[in-house]
Amino acid sequence: MALRNAVMAALLEGEASGYDLAKGFEASVANFWMATPQQIYRELDRMAGEGLVSARVVQQERRPNKRLFSLTEAGREAVRAYTGEATSRPMAIRDELMVKVQCVDVGDLAAVRAGVTERVERSAAKLARFERMRERLLAGRTEEEYLATAERVGPYLTLQGGLALERANVRWGETVLKILERRTPPQT
Repeated sequence: MALRNAVMAALLEGEASGYDLAKGFEASVANFWMATPQQIYRELDRMAGEGLVSARVVQQERRPNKRLFSLTEAGREAVRAYTGEATSRPMAIRDELMVKVQCVDVGDLAAVRAGVTERVERSAAKLARFERMRERLLAGRTEEEYLATAERVGPYLTLQGGLALERANVRWGETVLKILERRTPPQT
């Protein structure tokens, strides 16, 4: 998947500056796509050049002017074309911590345990943030009410994927920590 597709997905929420998109990535597509602010700005410039987004300048006092981007009709057509593609590649995982866990039997057990503990803590924090996002989206409605009345359900569905992933990360990490706790190396 190209960054542009994730940017277009974020712009479906409405007009946004590059800064807003970078911050919004944390709240909308961060559970399935990561990008630096510099990558987002470069992609927005390319997309503007290709007519996929339009930009308008907002004058600001005591701050630099900012550009607000929105999808053009060509951008919306690109979203339709992208979502209509026949196949999506399987998810590929490149996870350094998994490699360290794979090597734990001859590696530094304490360091691997610390890495897994950190992963569990980060995942638990993301899980809490995603739960708060879910509550904001539902706004007091049941899931069924929300899904029946919401203008867009895509953000909720991807949020559910992020929740499932972080729950799985926490469960996996807790299991690993229990197993590693029993494998404490003998004292010399």
